[in-house]
Amino acid sequence: MAGTDDRDDAVWMARAIQLARRGWNSVTPNPRVGCVLVRNGELVGEGWHCRAGEPHAEVHALRDAGARAHGATAYVTLEPCSHHGRTAPCAEALVSAGVARVVYGMQDPFSAVAGRGLERLRAARIEVCGPLLEAEAAALNPGYIKRQRSGLPRVTVKLAMSLDGRTAMASGESQWITGPEARADVQRLRAASCAVVTGIGTVLHDDARLTVRELSLAVNCATGPWLRQPLRVVLDRGGQLPDNAALLREPGSVLHVTATGRAGVAGADHWSLPEGSDALECLLRELATRGCNEVLVEAGPRLAGAFVAAGLVDELVVYIAFKLLGSSARPLLELPFETLAQSVPLTVTDERAVGADRRLTLTPVYQS
Repeated sequence: MAGTDDRDDAVWMARAIQLARRGWNSVTPNPRVGCVLVRNGELVGEGWHCRAGEPHAEVHALRDAGARAHGATAYVTLEPCSHHGRTAPCAEALVSAGVARVVYGMQDPFSAVAGRGLERLRAARIEVCGPLLEAEAAALNPGYIKRQRSGLPRVTVKLAMSLDGRTAMASGESQWITGPEARADVQRLRAASCAVVTGIGTVLHDDARLTVRELSLAVNCATGPWLRQPLRVVLDRGGQLPDNAALLREPGSVLHVTATGRAGVAGADHWSLPEGSDALECLLRELATRGCNEVLVEAGPRLAGAFVAAGLVDELVVYIAFKLLGSSARPLLELPFETLAQSVPLTVTDERAVGADRRLTLTPVYQS
C-alpha cells in the first residue's frame, strides 16, 4: 500500500464496515456492503447498500462525493460487483468516476463476481489493495457467504427455557417464560433473518404471527422508512394450516410446506417436502434458491431438535429465565440420543444479560 499509512487504511475500512451494518435488516438477498471515499486524507463521500434493487454502497458514496471522487481511494467492505444484475456494475462506476485506488475488505464469493471486479479495476490501472480487515468484513455476511459457497443458508435456532431446561408446561402453557426485553431481542433476530421456520404445532397452539413488530427496526432507504418482513415458513406435512391463521393476515410472504400430495392453503406459496432423512436439508436448499441467507428456526422441541440432530444448525441463541418449571414440563429439544458419544458439544460465543434473563449464543461442534 505504497504512500499510505496502513493504520489509516484500517481506520477507513472500519468506517465502511460500520456503514454496512446500517443495512443489516434490509438488503437480503444481497450482501451488506459499505463504502468510504477518501482523498488527501479527507473523507469526501460515503454510502451503504440499503435495499435490493436500490443503488449499491459504491454508487451512494460516489454520488455523495461528486467530482471529489476523482483521484480518491475507495474503501469497500466487499469486492465491487462486475456484472449486470438489478443495478449496473459498481466496478464500472468506480472506473468512470476516476478513483485512483480501491481497498477491499474481502473477495465476493458469488460466482458471477469472484475476482472479476478486482480484475476490471486493475485493467483500468486502478491500484487494488486487500483484503483488509477480512474477518470483520466477512462477519457482515455469514449467511450470504455460506449460501454462495455451499448452497445452504446459515441456520440459527432460537430457544427460550427455564433454568431447569424446560420450554413450556405439560399443558403447553408457555407465555411468557422470558421477560419483555428478551422478547424484544427476538424481534431483532427476526428482522435480520430472511426466513423464519416453524412447525404446524406452534402455529396451531399459539396462532403465531412470526412477524417483526418493532417499528424501531425499520430502515431508512432511498424510498423512505421500510420494514422488511421475513418469509414465514410453516412445516405442515398433514396440511392442517387453517386459512384463518393469523400469520396469513400479516404483511409479508408465507411458504406452506406440506407432504407430497397435500394441498396448500390460500394466501400462501406452497412447496412439497420430499420424504427421506435429508428432508430438512432439501428445505434449506429450496430456501437458498429463494435468496435466503439467514434462516431463523422458531419451533417446538421436536422440529428444533430435528435441525440440531441433522447437523444443520450454525448457531443456537438460548434465552434463559431464572425460574423453574418442573420435571413434567416440556424439554428444550427432542434429541433421541442414547449414548454420551452422540452428544453435541457447544462452544459459547457470547453471553449477556437481557433484562432479567440471560442470553447464550452457542455454536454446535458436530462430530465428523
